Amino acid sequence: MTNLSVNINKIATLRNARGENVPDLLKVAADCEAFGAQGITVHPRPDERHVRRDDVLRLRPLVTTEFNIEGNPTEQFMELVLMVKPAQVTLVPDAEDALTSSAGWDVKAHFDFLTSIVDRLRAGGIRSSIFVGTDPDNIRLAAKTGTDRVELYTKPYADLYPLDPARAVAPFVEAAEVAHKCGLGVNAGHDLSLVNLRYFHEHLPRLSEVSIGHALICDALYLGLEETIHRYLACLRG
Repeated sequence: MTNLSVNINKIATLRNARGENVPDLLKVAADCEAFGAQGITVHPRPDERHVRRDDVLRLRPLVTTEFNIEGNPTEQFMELVLMVKPAQVTLVPDAEDALTSSAGWDVKAHFDFLTSIVDRLRAGGIRSSIFVGTDPDNIRLAAKTGTDRVELYTKPYADLYPLDPARAVAPFVEAAEVAHKCGLGVNAGHDLSLVNLRYFHEHLPRLSEVSIGHALICDALYLGLEETIHRYLACLRG
């Protein structure tokens, strides 16, 4: 079964809007786990506009499932994750002012840098995942960095899915096959939702993990968090 990791950044954004502790980020993380999620994802950015450094430190002893920290591996970020030691660190090439992740790594252009980061994570006992698009050569180069997994950037799939699901998913099927042949685990994330997740999973049955935040939290406004998580999990079964 593919694991569901809930990205709780949007909960932190809502909390930060009032400068208090409502909603309580730690309680939401615990509730997500209690409702069946197999992981919690956070993406602390330098400006701390949603999840903050202190949140990461407080979450670490409370998360009982898989803790995944995403981010651009600046030295500040690396100091944090090597201290916290989550189960997984997902390397994302975000600019400091990025609204959200908008592309995967050009591995060739950053090969030496990514290799050094993967080495540091492995030495710290942390699984690494590199955020990439579907280009097969880029994925093969990612494997040569020594990373454990890649995470496929799925916004192009989500954008095309309403018009042509088969064409939308085809590059991701090929990318996953290339990754598996290279010995990599495959994660996926960005704009996956109750609308498109089941179809994606049916065509990538060996997917290790999906990380979903924005759509899931939006659905929870209507359905409630517990029902929403149950529905996402149902998309990943079968």
